[in-house]
Amino acid sequence: MDDDQYTSAYQVFNDSIHGHIQFHPLLVKIIDTPQFQRLRYIKQLGGCYFVYPGATHTRFEHSLGVCHLAGELVETLQRNQSQLNITHEDVLCVKMAGLCHDLGHGPFSHMFDGPFLSKARPGCKWKHEQGSVDMFDYLIESNPEVKRFLEKCGIKEHDLKFVKEMIKGVKDDDDDPSKSKWICEGRDEDKAFLYDIVANKRNGVDVDKWDYFVRDSRHLGITISFDYSRLMKSARVLEVNGRREIAFRDKEVYNLYDMFYTRTVLHRRAYQHKTRTMVEKIICKAFLQADEHLKILGKNGKEIKMSECVDKDNMDAYTNLTDHVFHQILLSTDDHLEKARELLERLSTRRLYIFLGSVEHKDKDNGKKEEDIAKDIAEMSGTNGLTAENFICDMVKFDYGKRESNPMDKVNLYRKRDPNQPIKKWSQIPEMFPKEFLLKEIRVYCDGCTMKDGEKCFNAWLKKDEREIYLTPSKPDSTEDYKAAADNSTVIKQLFPKKSDTPGGSGSDQTQVQTSQSNAQGSKRQSSSLQQQDMTDDSSSDPSPEKKLKKDV
Repeated sequence: MDDDQYTSAYQVFNDSIHGHIQFHPLLVKIIDTPQFQRLRYIKQLGGCYFVYPGATHTRFEHSLGVCHLAGELVETLQRNQSQLNITHEDVLCVKMAGLCHDLGHGPFSHMFDGPFLSKARPGCKWKHEQGSVDMFDYLIESNPEVKRFLEKCGIKEHDLKFVKEMIKGVKDDDDDPSKSKWICEGRDEDKAFLYDIVANKRNGVDVDKWDYFVRDSRHLGITISFDYSRLMKSARVLEVNGRREIAFRDKEVYNLYDMFYTRTVLHRRAYQHKTRTMVEKIICKAFLQADEHLKILGKNGKEIKMSECVDKDNMDAYTNLTDHVFHQILLSTDDHLEKARELLERLSTRRLYIFLGSVEHKDKDNGKKEEDIAKDIAEMSGTNGLTAENFICDMVKFDYGKRESNPMDKVNLYRKRDPNQPIKKWSQIPEMFPKEFLLKEIRVYCDGCTMKDGEKCFNAWLKKDEREIYLTPSKPDSTEDYKAAADNSTVIKQLFPKKSDTPGGSGSDQTQVQTSQSNAQGSKRQSSSLQQQDMTDDSSSDPSPEKKLKKDV
């Protein structure tokens, strides 16, 4: 290939979300490496596939989509604001960061660098972003053809540093950027806005989310209204407190809020679905059981534990670690993997933990581990003989991307008449915002016991701690137990009102009972009673029992 072909031989991919998209030959060379191809075998949503059968897409196609959107955004800024001096190398580096930002994900995505590693290697602070940087280095080192393309395209060492900084993201905790020192080495401070494109740690508005919102919702079958293309067309770089940042038109404020709301919806309905988190707890437990005995082949035939593959010196072994370990354990005949195999067999036959309920997280739970909550529940077992091993707890958090804070506070807008002046006046539209941006819940499951015994302990714990229950299992035979256990729950009171809870006292309660009996049995006597009661309340009402029932409901 001659020099001209290095910059002219673009390749077209047909993406299910973005359609036909073009890739620079350097990016194609990166795609055609074992380190990038491994992403084909890592599902984007991990255990979500066990809940949503359509969630089979992988990190591979997501990475292609992020690369495409990163290029679209940086080229939009380059066209619209030539004074930013965005170079060809800048554009190529931003695209590389988008393409390689997820190279470090392990089996079942966030389950691996979250629950699994924290228990397999306590104290280990490794995250997939660091893994992506290490894998990016290993990809270049082990593929001479990629090195040659980098040189031909004018990519220097500081450019590669720039790519790795964008992958990790630049966190700025200071509300006033002018008071914080610029710490990045890949680019000077006048191009700080480029760091907001792929992984925006400042306000969370980045192309990574734009792609996975659309891609995930399509495969999950969940409808969303967020439109990233409108945001991209209005993107503009402004100087805010002495530093250049990306801003959007003021009329896009509702679209921006919709983006953060979409994140919350997907987390509640899919990413942290009660069955998905339960499934990944079983997979995590199986992986922990197998970690000492299941070895991954690395360089020179060296065999390495799964939990050790993330070390920078073991990227050769990490290249071979994908979702395939699930079936490697499941189909193994090794006696050492028997316990792990039995756990995964439970998933194959859908023998999951029993969901008992989701309850409020109290201030006194701060600092507690999930195992501590399980012990508290087990203490209520009495003569049942249940222990903490019979209860599985899961502490989950739902937020808008910035924990307790409003993520919109960090987003800059501009007006059409004054496109160079940033504005932040969110107080004009308070109806958009929830009262609280962070909600914590504790989900409780049981295993190795009957649902009845598990519920007794769970309900006793609810009553003792006076906790509000958010979600209960759809088991008709459990209704009475939950009514008794949730005296202090405003949610359950609305579903099962008592005499003392209703405005009309015993008469109001009787009317509701009569209504349900009339609706179920069609009793003429009850209908007549309803008619008389309603006529007393409103003499002009229609005496027809059927119409009165509709009105009462």
